[in-house]
Amino acid sequence: MALNGWIIIDKPIGLGSTQAVGAVKRMLREAGEPKTKVGHGGTLDPLASGILPIALGEATKLAGRMLDATKSYDFTIRFGEETDTLDLEGKVIATSDVHPSQDEVDAILPRFTGPIEQVPPAFSALKVDGERAYDLARAGKEVELKSRSVTVHSLSTCRPSEGWGPCQVEKTEPYDMDASLRWHDGLREITLSATVSKGTYIRSLARDISHALGTVGHVTMLRRTKAGPFALNQAISLDFLQDAAKARRLTETVLPLEAGLDDIPGLPVTPEQAKLLRHGQQLFGIPAVPGLHLATDGETPVALVEASDDGLRVVRGFNL
Repeated sequence: MALNGWIIIDKPIGLGSTQAVGAVKRMLREAGEPKTKVGHGGTLDPLASGILPIALGEATKLAGRMLDATKSYDFTIRFGEETDTLDLEGKVIATSDVHPSQDEVDAILPRFTGPIEQVPPAFSALKVDGERAYDLARAGKEVELKSRSVTVHSLSTCRPSEGWGPCQVEKTEPYDMDASLRWHDGLREITLSATVSKGTYIRSLARDISHALGTVGHVTMLRRTKAGPFALNQAISLDFLQDAAKARRLTETVLPLEAGLDDIPGLPVTPEQAKLLRHGQQLFGIPAVPGLHLATDGETPVALVEASDDGLRVVRGFNL
């Protein structure tokens, strides 16, 4: 039986999202699973780590919803240098001797909480006249991207050595909180936690925070800690997944399809109604609060439906 559901990967630094999908496909073959459609619910840069939802089978129909979902990140800004990529990968294009204090950072964060405008990084996958912005930037061409409206639901300082917040700092060198705070009379770097809407670029947020503090900076650590309903405590490493594949126990790592819809209320339907929904037909006379619902026949998801005064309309049907 083909797998339908989610594998939540804790993606390591250095691996792209497409490569992670390829690794899961390979492990499915090694585990002897039937050929399964595989996709991911939100690109994560190779220099970033953390939650990467991998959709299997019918769950791939929900990958688009996951792309639109609210996400949370921990990220470190190093002050004093801005790079063209706004992260460790790029070349330095601006420097500053200004290093803000902790109080200055704390005072500026409310300005970047709530609805804000931001210009995406030149090194991004957005298209400009049909070409990827990062291709133009790598070719040395000037890239002008329009400002966009995004929402930062929460933004706070995180100091893991003092037990503040959910931050999980990853560095190529041992993390020394005291050393990071000792830089003349200001901060060398700061780690923040943010929960943001679809389309928010953390690298742009770091750039804009730095500029607002009268300095420049770039991201040295980026870790996704939540994607939609999925959190780090549900994530597994690729090594763990590999071991499960070798032991032919891959199914034990798969969360059910409806795990990606935990914010959607369930709506029980009869087998006869389920049959009609599976054929894409609209249902009438079923009392339901307006909005999205997950129609289920017993414990089997049937369809994601939209309830309104006009009845139930199928948004996404599942072949389960």
